[in-house]
Amino acid sequence: MFAEFENLRSEIKEFAEEVPSSLEWQAKCCWRFMAAHLPTRLHHNAYVTRDMEATRHFYEDLIGMPLVATWCESDELFGKERTYCHCFFGLADGSALAFFQFANSGDQALFGPAMPASPFHHIAVNVDAETQTLVEGRLKKAGLREPNFYVLEHGYCRSIYATDPNGMILELTVDNPEAAAGNDQRRITAHNDLKRWLAGDHHSNNTFRAATHQPA
Repeated sequence: MFAEFENLRSEIKEFAEEVPSSLEWQAKCCWRFMAAHLPTRLHHNAYVTRDMEATRHFYEDLIGMPLVATWCESDELFGKERTYCHCFFGLADGSALAFFQFANSGDQALFGPAMPASPFHHIAVNVDAETQTLVEGRLKKAGLREPNFYVLEHGYCRSIYATDPNGMILELTVDNPEAAAGNDQRRITAHNDLKRWLAGDHHSNNTFRAATHQPA
């Protein structure tokens, strides 16, 4: 795979000397190559919970993600036998958010440290506007209020945030269709945008944040 990619890079470099606007062409070619070898989807994202039933209630009853599997196991792991259950809450594409709970309190303490108290530590899932509205209503009805529930307009998306029973923040986001239409262009400029920011040029390129939008 890496040999193929290097060959492609060489071809692009030669072509770049002959074709105007070759940076855009390079980016598109590289993206097409890499897209063919991307992971197909998230399988699951795992955390440790102190209370699996409270976690089930949050994700299944409030968020609307069904419990699709519960694996009950005892395995020799990391030097001793560990007994645990592993629950998966499904998303529409077949991926899941998953949680462990251990039978032994020592294992629970070892593998389940507290979530960091930071809004920048969260997991985000994509929803449509109707689903977001329904979930928002259920969360409010269940009594979630700031700081455990809030809404942010990012410009390129509208997001609701809710803190689960484990302290993990779940974001449910609706993309702004106007912003989504520019995804191809953002792929082309992504590396240059990162380089200039790391070099100290911190001006914003989010032209959607200041404008209000109707979720789609």
